[in-house]
Amino acid sequence: MAPRILLARHGQTEWSRCGKHTGRTDIPLLDEGRRGATLLGERLHRAPWAGLPDAEVRTSPLARAKESCELAGFGDRAQEWDALLEWDYGAYEGLTPAEIAAARPGWLIWRDGVPEGEAREAVAARADAVVEWARSADRDVLVFAHGHILRTLGARWLGYDISFASRIRLDPTSLSLLGWAYGEPAIERWNDTGHLT
Repeated sequence: MAPRILLARHGQTEWSRCGKHTGRTDIPLLDEGRRGATLLGERLHRAPWAGLPDAEVRTSPLARAKESCELAGFGDRAQEWDALLEWDYGAYEGLTPAEIAAARPGWLIWRDGVPEGEAREAVAARADAVVEWARSADRDVLVFAHGHILRTLGARWLGYDISFASRIRLDPTSLSLLGWAYGEPAIERWNDTGHLT
């Protein structure tokens, strides 16, 4: 079996609800986020996933991802990994896209990056390390992380520049699956929030 990556975005936080860039600030989950992570876990423990008994699990060390992982029932199997940290937004931490655009009209993070933060190339390199790890053995992997790093993973899995990530949005507590089609890397499932309804 060709290895696949299941991507779980952390549950809702106050900043994700407001659209604020939440990089390294350790914002806690809202009750809504905790409930969503629990529902995601229940889904992953039913068919066809059956708890992913053979999958390797990793999580961002930030509390919102770790707690989502724990509430989903994978905390005892998960290893923390700094490669899954969210983008360091530098001077744009805590700002909404509208607030940034007021000072920089036309700004797009995927093209323009952020001042005093992590370079686009560094984010892409971290995603590449995750892709390489995921493809290194015949087993699926499950990662709990954040919107922009997971979108970057999607782009890099497909072999695209990080700018492609601007076209693949992710909601809190969503489930996505990167796999294969006709022997080529493919998106098998994206931004699936069916467990929340």
